[in-house]
Amino acid sequence: MAGGRAPEVFTLLVELGRAPGDGLPEGATGGALLCYAAARDEAEAVRETVAVLRSAGLSPLEVTGQGTLAERRAAGEEIGPEDAALMARAAAENAVIVAQKTWFGAG
Repeated sequence: MAGGRAPEVFTLLVELGRAPGDGLPEGATGGALLCYAAARDEAEAVRETVAVLRSAGLSPLEVTGQGTLAERRAAGEEIGPEDAALMARAAAENAVIVAQKTWFGAG
């Protein structure tokens, strides 16, 4: 990363479709994941998140960036301690963390 920007944690909303063996609940038509991803920029965060989710057998359809922690706070969002801790973990581990799951059409 010489000469590059230091990693930041980006908040991403990922819409999922169905794929064989994806582990989504029976009857679900898809889902959404709220993820925190450490990366140098949002494009890298999206690429890394999609790669991790695909390697887990999921089918990402669309990814929407919600901004960095600083951007979200500047926009007036309140970030709770649980989410702040997950973002800190993503930064410390240079990882993608799934913070929330929502299934569509399930039960």
